Amino acid sequence: MDAKDLEYFKKLLSDRLQELLHHADDTVVGMADTRDNFPDPTDRASLEADRNFMLRIRDRESKLIKKVKKALQRIENGTFGICEKCGEDINIERIKARPVTTQCIDCKTKEEALEKALGL
Repeated sequence: MDAKDLEYFKKLLSDRLQELLHHADDTVVGMADTRDNFPDPTDRASLEADRNFMLRIRDRESKLIKKVKKALQRIENGTFGICEKCGEDINIERIKARPVTTQCIDCKTKEEALEKALGL
């Protein structure tokens, strides 16, 4: 991968990281809001359901934050775009579709087939 591509992905991943961190901050601020005191139990249940849904989304985003940070580290140490299983270059179209990927399509397909066969 050339320097231009690496710079593109570095910016893309950095921007995505900032966006995810901003969402996390908004969630923390929203959870600290104590004005949500509803006398109606149905309204309260609805609020709790919404909060639980939001927390599940943020949990998934926190996992993505870790993957983005690892991808940025791979850019820095020169291993970005190289499959962690076979050591071959990952197709640029795959990286564009999923910049946090660590495996080429062949290795990922084999891994998923194995997981399916084992029932994981």
